[in-house]
Amino acid sequence: MPDAAPGLRHVEHVMGTVFSFDIRDKPTTAIHRALAEAVRLLHRVDAVFSTYRADSHIRRLDRGEIHLEDCPPEVHEVLSLCAQAARVSDGWFSSTPAGTLDPSGLVKGWAVEAASQLLHEAGARHTCVNGGGDIQLRGPAAPGTPWRIGIAHPLRPAELVTVIAAHHDLAIATSGTAERGAHILDPHRGTPATGCASLTLVGPRLTLTDAYATAAFARGDGARDWVRALDGYEALAVLPDGREWRTPGFRRLTCSLTVE
Repeated sequence: MPDAAPGLRHVEHVMGTVFSFDIRDKPTTAIHRALAEAVRLLHRVDAVFSTYRADSHIRRLDRGEIHLEDCPPEVHEVLSLCAQAARVSDGWFSSTPAGTLDPSGLVKGWAVEAASQLLHEAGARHTCVNGGGDIQLRGPAAPGTPWRIGIAHPLRPAELVTVIAAHHDLAIATSGTAERGAHILDPHRGTPATGCASLTLVGPRLTLTDAYATAAFARGDGARDWVRALDGYEALAVLPDGREWRTPGFRRLTCSLTVE
């Protein structure tokens, strides 16, 4: 990323990961309030959707203790978006990948995008919200200066596979095995997906970019052609043997690996 500039930064540990806010606009009262609301939103999302909390709405819904109409409205919204992602991906995205209700493959991206939207509505035009490596960018880092986002190499610790330069709104989501092992399942077989070591997808908004990245990773060999058919999305994959593939438009988004 570019050198630090006056603005507002915050780190929050929630949803089992680290969320960071990098706001390059002048920190007005409205932006401070929006940041506080964004943090509250993330904790609310954790309380509602966590699959690790027995009292979350999503766990209680899965156990049949409550019905969908008993849940907060965002549960219906998220499950509707999951159904959309499942249709578009021919079932390679699933909110029940292991037979139990688990919309985690979409929820984090949805939460990051919602937090970014709160900042945007408060007047912030140069922001980066990062939830565990899934990123929603708004505008450039500063007029004429892009955000530069390094994508970690899944097979070579401390190395980058590429750097994305973003001059405008952009979402970046990476699915892979480097951090959490083989945790993404092939929803058709119920076994860990092994076709890629990592897959990075870029698109306009993070909710579906995150879900489609999960679907593409699970799809494996057919992911490249599927992403090429999606309007507005580009991808980079690193295969288990170290080979790479990129969709044709992905190279236009990258810059030198030397980050200034």
